[in-house]
Amino acid sequence: MGHDMAAARILGIDPGLRCTGWGLIESAGSRVTFIAAGTIRPREDQSLPERLADLFAGLCDAIETWAPTEAAVEQTFVNKDARATLKLGQARGIALLAPARAGISISEYAPNAVKKSVVGSGHADKAQIRAMLGVLLPRATPDSDDAADALAIAITHAHHRGAVAILAGAAR
Repeated sequence: MGHDMAAARILGIDPGLRCTGWGLIESAGSRVTFIAAGTIRPREDQSLPERLADLFAGLCDAIETWAPTEAAVEQTFVNKDARATLKLGQARGIALLAPARAGISISEYAPNAVKKSVVGSGHADKAQIRAMLGVLLPRATPDSDDAADALAIAITHAHHRGAVAILAGAAR
């Protein structure tokens, strides 16, 4: 498999009700390039439906502005707190809905797969992820840990794209 895959614009999304991070990279062959990143922060005084609407609008804006061709979303880890898990699940639903509605294919990655892909260890902390992002995407300027995580999710997808394409071809 010596040929380079077509370049892709990958939107990584780190869903959360308080803030959802997004990060966009371009992936061509083994090269990844920073395009943009941001954080959507619904107002704390809003109702749950209003906050979900804000997250959706913010993600739709990013998709419209940057025209990603693929998306990657972090899988939810289950909290001990059922209410927090439910809220995170609702934010995740929005994170899946926005790209799906735009016709963009979505892959999902577990948090430890993201850490392993970016840092080399499934137990990396936020500081290690930030440091590795600085190496992999030197021009990146994430405005929050959530935006940094979203970029890490996008990089994880870039690393897995080749394998996904090969498996999809084999399944035909």
